[in-house]
Amino acid sequence: MNKFFDVLRSCHLFDDISDENLLAMLGCLQARVLHYDKNQTIFMEGEPAVRIGIVLTGSAQIVRVDYYGNRSILAKLEPSSLFGESFACAQVKALPVSVVASADSEIMLVDCMRVMRSCGNACGFHNQMIFNLMKVVATKNLIFNQKLEVTSRRTTRDKLMAYLLLQAKLQNSSSFVIPFNRQELADFLEVDRSGLSTEIGKLQRDGIIQCRRNRFTLLSPL
Repeated sequence: MNKFFDVLRSCHLFDDISDENLLAMLGCLQARVLHYDKNQTIFMEGEPAVRIGIVLTGSAQIVRVDYYGNRSILAKLEPSSLFGESFACAQVKALPVSVVASADSEIMLVDCMRVMRSCGNACGFHNQMIFNLMKVVATKNLIFNQKLEVTSRRTTRDKLMAYLLLQAKLQNSSSFVIPFNRQELADFLEVDRSGLSTEIGKLQRDGIIQCRRNRFTLLSPL
């Protein structure tokens, strides 16, 4: 676990918990680390929601696939990201989404009930972890609402610009890098890739944005 210590310190589940207590906590939680190859499924849609995951290395995506096989990316997970906590805390019997490794990854898995319930050792820091978990769930709810504000727009152009404006605000810069390639961005916005590429080209020709791979620059207001 020591080689992942810096990443775990950055995970909000362990905010305000000392280094010494963090190591003890991992023992109480019986945390285990598993390796996943790129495109390997970490959590499968339909399985019981009983575990919480933390990305230690690599990256992963939370994805939803509809009846016709169309994929939508709900979130991208980088090292120190927590996932599965909302469904596990709600004790959902069948996960409505899947979590898939988007690169070779090391993932820490923890039984949610070991987080939610104080252990027999009466660890004083366990209450702090439960408080942190509540904050994480609340923050994720706000992020989900932001995504709804983007995907609820009617046209591909409106969705794209809403997303780019949000990223510019979050990164406090008119030039920024997004965490998606073109197909992943289309899946996140829930639009057709070719239509998205067409709109990006139009916005560049109109002098509104510049785009090079996953770096975007806003040139002028709409």
